[in-house]
Amino acid sequence: MVGNLTGDSSDFGQALSALSTAARSASPQSLEEEYFNLFIGVGQGELTPYGSYYLTGFLHEKPLAALRADMGRLGIARVEGVREPEDHIAALCEMMAGLITGAFADAGDLATQRDFFEKHLASWAPRFFEDLQAARSAAFYMPVGRIGQLFMEVEKQAFDMTA
Repeated sequence: MVGNLTGDSSDFGQALSALSTAARSASPQSLEEEYFNLFIGVGQGELTPYGSYYLTGFLHEKPLAALRADMGRLGIARVEGVREPEDHIAALCEMMAGLITGAFADAGDLATQRDFFEKHLASWAPRFFEDLQAARSAAFYMPVGRIGQLFMEVEKQAFDMTA
């Protein structure tokens, strides 16, 4: 349970503690309302969590086409029934995790991970996570943004060390 997470004095530990506190004070209804306000909204949410949007200002643009080509090359399939475009931040983080853990049959080496990260996350995800932290509707999602930002920094530093 997220509300049981504990952190230490590190930046990441503090972000985990903040997320734990936010989870304990949230209700299912407040989380649903926050998610709606942030990502769906009446007409549009406060944030649009798609790579194409962050990179071009529009959905379903060239960054999504490039991602789909890389997904095909890597043997990563779109989950049946999911209507969100594949360049959603959550889907990209899940794909990156699969590359790291070796969940995809023909993927997972360090060069593939670096290439995927640089092409599909590094160019926009840090800015998205900063925006998430600053969003006026974010309470629970504010520490999620901080954790995401820290993960992006760690990945970048790790890839820089292996270059």
